[in-house]
Amino acid sequence: MGRLLRFELQVPDPEQAIRFYSTCFNWKFDQIPGHDYWLITTGESDRPGIDGGLIKSPDGAVRTINSIEVDSVDDYLVKIEKNGGKVVVPKTSVPGMGYFAYCIDSQGLLFGVSEVDPGVR
Repeated sequence: MGRLLRFELQVPDPEQAIRFYSTCFNWKFDQIPGHDYWLITTGESDRPGIDGGLIKSPDGAVRTINSIEVDSVDDYLVKIEKNGGKVVVPKTSVPGMGYFAYCIDSQGLLFGVSEVDPGVR
């Protein structure tokens, strides 16, 4: 079963988003060294909910992408395409974290699939 792993906020101005969500919701943002990507902690790990990420939108659009954890990105990309979905960002490596790809479902909804590096757990 694919479980929702995290969300990603893509915005034109990450610093503005950090100020907004930090002030309104007390979210914590930690930039990954050497990258324009921030990990978002939305609350304590013993409480229900998920954490996320923040990145500057590559095309200037504002969007939230939910990512689903899978055992194998490769296997799921085949399943997705066989069931009417489309891969829009191919499998990509994130050193020390695993792999991800972005897809569109059979109705046009953008989502991600993520394979977590077993060494990270």
